[in-house]
Amino acid sequence: MTGSVQADARRGGARILVIEDEPGIVRALKANLSAHGFQVETADAGRAGLKAYKRRRPDLILLDLGLPDMDGKDIVGMVRIEAATPIIILSVRGGEREKVEALDLGADDYLTKPFGVDELLARIRVALRHTASPDSGAEPVFKNGELEIDVAQRIVRVAGSEVHLSPTEYELLRAFASQPDKLITDSMLLRRVWGPEYGDEAHYLHVYVARLRKKIEPDPQAPRYIITEPGVGYRFVTNRG
Repeated sequence: MTGSVQADARRGGARILVIEDEPGIVRALKANLSAHGFQVETADAGRAGLKAYKRRRPDLILLDLGLPDMDGKDIVGMVRIEAATPIIILSVRGGEREKVEALDLGADDYLTKPFGVDELLARIRVALRHTASPDSGAEPVFKNGELEIDVAQRIVRVAGSEVHLSPTEYELLRAFASQPDKLITDSMLLRRVWGPEYGDEAHYLHVYVARLRKKIEPDPQAPRYIITEPGVGYRFVTNRG
């Protein structure tokens, strides 16, 4: 029954869209997520998933790459054109190259099947936290040369022009800005932005740093703000504008 969509009537929690064609996985995801208070809608094909996304505007998407009518990576690209909705990939494709490609297209996380419910819930919490409003006590505006971070509005500008960042990219930039001119190790950044269970997954960080540089650096190949400290981590350099 390719192309069908089902919604859970449960109210109160974040809205999660599951785009997955394996019935057993769909049933398990829907049961577990609903039990934890999430509103769940499912689609068993890519085009049906895109229609559900446009209609429901979920808070988060769980996406399989191996769909019957299209590659899940194409869905990542289509969603990213218009929104920063967190996307977690669920796939049997566990190779490093597949993960990097999905992250580079704009996915926020990647879980290789089979995975545990607790691990999935932890990843969902991290992704949703990145879309939450900032703390009211945060510094309202951070300026570094032509780079400006309006914390209250979650807006980033370069040379006066607004730059669109995904929630994860924004949290990474805030992590850098909170430690100006200090050496920050890969592990420190991973744990702060993604959570303690990510301390060893450096490929996540490297992909996101490259994406962030493309958006905020005048010359990403000769970065002004985010400087690599080889073999250790990064340094967010100030007053170089």
